[in-house]
Amino acid sequence: APRPSTTSHRRPARANAHGTIARRALGPLGAFIHRGVKFAPGLPPPHASHVGGGGASVHHRVRHIASALVTDARALMTLTPNEKTLDPPEGFTVLQEGKARILQRENDVFYNKAQVVNRDLSLSVMRQFQKVRAKEHAETKRAPKNRRLKGDMCVTPRDSKILPHLMTPQEIEDMFRTKHDEPETGDDDKKEPRDKKDGEPETGDDETPREKPPLKPVRILEGMAASGLRAIRYARELDDVGCVVANDLDPTAIASIARNVEFNAAHSAEAADRVNKVVPSAGDVRMLMMQHEKMFDAVDLDPYGTPSTLLDGAVQTVADGGLLLVTATDMAVLCGNNGEVCWTKYGAYPHRAKYCHEQAVRILLGSIDAAAGKYKRHIVPVMSVSVDFYIRCFVRVYTSAQQAKLAPTKVSYVYQCVGCDTFECQPVGKAVTKGNSTKFQAGSGPVVPRECPNCGWHYNMGGPFWTEPIHDMEWVDAIKKQVEENKAMYPGYDKIHALLTTVSEELVDVPLHYDIHSMSHCLRVTPPPMALFRSAVINAGYRVSPAHCNPLAVKTDAPAKVLWDILRCWVKEHPVKPIPEKTPGVVILSKEPELVANWTRVHGAFTKAQREGVTRFPSNPEENWGPKMRAGRPVPGGGLEKQGMTKKQRTEASK
Repeated sequence: APRPSTTSHRRPARANAHGTIARRALGPLGAFIHRGVKFAPGLPPPHASHVGGGGASVHHRVRHIASALVTDARALMTLTPNEKTLDPPEGFTVLQEGKARILQRENDVFYNKAQVVNRDLSLSVMRQFQKVRAKEHAETKRAPKNRRLKGDMCVTPRDSKILPHLMTPQEIEDMFRTKHDEPETGDDDKKEPRDKKDGEPETGDDETPREKPPLKPVRILEGMAASGLRAIRYARELDDVGCVVANDLDPTAIASIARNVEFNAAHSAEAADRVNKVVPSAGDVRMLMMQHEKMFDAVDLDPYGTPSTLLDGAVQTVADGGLLLVTATDMAVLCGNNGEVCWTKYGAYPHRAKYCHEQAVRILLGSIDAAAGKYKRHIVPVMSVSVDFYIRCFVRVYTSAQQAKLAPTKVSYVYQCVGCDTFECQPVGKAVTKGNSTKFQAGSGPVVPRECPNCGWHYNMGGPFWTEPIHDMEWVDAIKKQVEENKAMYPGYDKIHALLTTVSEELVDVPLHYDIHSMSHCLRVTPPPMALFRSAVINAGYRVSPAHCNPLAVKTDAPAKVLWDILRCWVKEHPVKPIPEKTPGVVILSKEPELVANWTRVHGAFTKAQREGVTRFPSNPEENWGPKMRAGRPVPGGGLEKQGMTKKQRTEASK
């Protein structure tokens, strides 16, 4: 028999590259990762016959192994050195993320590893919120606007189990004091409290300005805690935490939270001191939020599906200037597949367009602001992103009747051409200021004719969508810097760093975006290189940037006519075959461009990340990286590790 090739047991070059990256990134621990890649169990050595298509699959598997090892290594590096490792109870497995460990058994409580990006991002934003909150408290001289109903009108139940964790005994006593409990002063001429006018600052429960109280440790509510993983990470990894209320309606989840808190506390005294701040709460989160008005500094809502039914209570329970974190996973609804459902849930009608993921973010922001406006409150987004299969919005909630009136000026109807990618935004309302007087009026429109001036097709109208900035770049830059300085604290560092990098490059004052490939497809032409197209836009006198939710996006303040002129010039240099039927592309190309495209490459066409070679859209670290089934459903084939497998993979694993 012929001797096997001498190259049959060499590891792939790609594996060597990943091992080198691991060694450089994590030092001594990286060497272990490198050896893990080299001798990865179950990975067959590439044979000479694998050089073709088979070799690619081996390289793909090696990349996933290397990425998974790096993620697990970062999780190990976050542990406290003096912590001991305990064995799980019989029938359970230990899942570790950051400094938190949870006990999992089959699919009794929901857990999705892909949400590590969500949890890491939440921790990074929460750390920045704590810094900003402390700075604002030091600089302000007034107490926050956290007035609540008191006495007989108080909606908070006296027997609330979480109330002692949120307020001091004196504050609780004052809140429940009725008029009959107040001492007699003999002053019959005491003035009745007057109603405050819109825009007038609130000073407290009477006319006497309140003294600024000391800054309390942050109080966090996780409305749907499931296993309590996120709540435990908040308690263990954030400093200056007062309490983390981990609420869930499922009794199995409550038992899991208590079990996981006890398991984490058993590892060390430091872990016990921190994790004991987690307060399990069983009940409907909507009722909990409405009964604890303005008592939480941060509220985290991560439901399985839509958060629309939770927003009304969420904007009431968060304190003035507090942080509201909301996730939505019903992307089919938000992206336009079920427009009528989106209207009933969020009060907006979506388009089926290439900007659908950014549209989803803006629909959710508009819905949150609409809920806040009912209570004379408004939101200020600090960062809102589309990640994998969900969207995540981070907003601060403030009390101001004057600012709440500006809500119609922050949302717009969007006219989308059905023939080409042209779209236009029309604000719902506008504010006209003359001197010291501000009047609010309906928005002017329509901003488009009956037919698209570019292709001649008609428009569809959707919305209203949030068209104000969705990011605060000061926050984004600070969060990105903090994440870069503490890589080991974030198991999903690669993806969140790439996400923060792309977010930091966006034009914040430009709503929605175009897709260069979709526009080129309309003209039946090969798309121009992205850098060349951006250069032409910049040379025409406009700004341009990428978008975090689409690697092919062109976010620009240039009108659609300019973009089509640039592509007309591109087609003149790269002719297309004649198309017999009348299509939008034929109509667009039948017109001569008024703008002559300048293809000279400019520095601004390349982002800083591109110039430095920073990854902006990394591949998923594992196969089947996406949504998982609801908790409580039996996993086909059994075993938590089989949740993300295909039917064929589960069959193979069961043999």
